Amino acid sequence: MSDLAICCTCGTQFGARDPDRCPVCEDARQWVPQDGQRWTTLDELRRDHENVIRDDAGFVGVGTKPSFAIGQRALLVPWHGTNVLWECVTLLDDDTARAVEERGGLGAIAVSHPHYYSAMVEWADRFDCAIHLHADDRQWIMRPSDRIELWTGEAKELGEGLTLVRCGGHFAGGQVLHSERDDALLSGDIVQVIPDREWVSFMYSYPNLIPLDEARVRGIVRALEPFSFERIVGAWWGRVVPRDGKAIVGRSAERYIGALHGQLPR
Repeated sequence: MSDLAICCTCGTQFGARDPDRCPVCEDARQWVPQDGQRWTTLDELRRDHENVIRDDAGFVGVGTKPSFAIGQRALLVPWHGTNVLWECVTLLDDDTARAVEERGGLGAIAVSHPHYYSAMVEWADRFDCAIHLHADDRQWIMRPSDRIELWTGEAKELGEGLTLVRCGGHFAGGQVLHSERDDALLSGDIVQVIPDREWVSFMYSYPNLIPLDEARVRGIVRALEPFSFERIVGAWWGRVVPRDGKAIVGRSAERYIGALHGQLPR
C-alpha cells in the first residue's frame, strides 16, 4: 500500500500510516537521527527516486538512485525459471516491476536480516510470492503478512542449488544465501565484504562500531563449514570477494577473534 509509513533512516515499511517510533532504528545496531524520526511513503519516494537495474557480480542488481536509507541493492538470483529476490529495496514502482518481469519475475524473496526488510511485503504482493525469513528474527517484522514464511533450524533448501543458511551473528536469525551453481555466498551484512578483498569482517553494529563476540563469530564459521564457495557477494554494488571465499572467512574469523583478545594485526 503506497501510503503506509516508511522509516527514512532504515527504509522499513510499516503496516501503519502513523507509527510513533521505529524499533529497528531504536535498537543498538541502528540509530535515530539527532533531529528525530522522519517518515515517508512509497508515493513520496516515487516522486524523486528511481531504481537502477544493472548487472552486478554475475547477477542482476536492483538499487535506488539517489541512495535511500541504508543504501543496499537487491539481486535477482535465477531459480526455477524465475528468480529469488535476495535482499530488498524500499522503492517499487511500475518501471521496476516491468523490468523485473522482463527478466523472469519473482518466485520468492529472501532477506538476510531486518535492516534490509524494507518494503518486502510490497514486493511480495506485487509478484504474488512468498518471503523466506528465519523465525529467530520474527520480532523485527514491522508489516506482518501471510506472505512471510518463517523457517527454523540451521538451513533451508530452496532447490536448484540454493540454500538459506542461518549464521546468526549480526542478528539471531541472520541468514545468507548459498548458490552451488554460482559457487557463491550471498552474505548481506552477516559476513561483511570490506575494502581489502583478502578479508571479510563481522560486527554486532556496523554504524555504532560494536564488535561481535567470539562465540558468535565462531558460530558463523561453523554454520558455513558444510558449504563450499569461491565468491562472496555483499550487499552493495561491487562488493565482491572474487576468489578463495571459504578460506577467507576462516582466516578472517581468526584475525577478528585475535583482535578481540588484544592481538592486533600488523
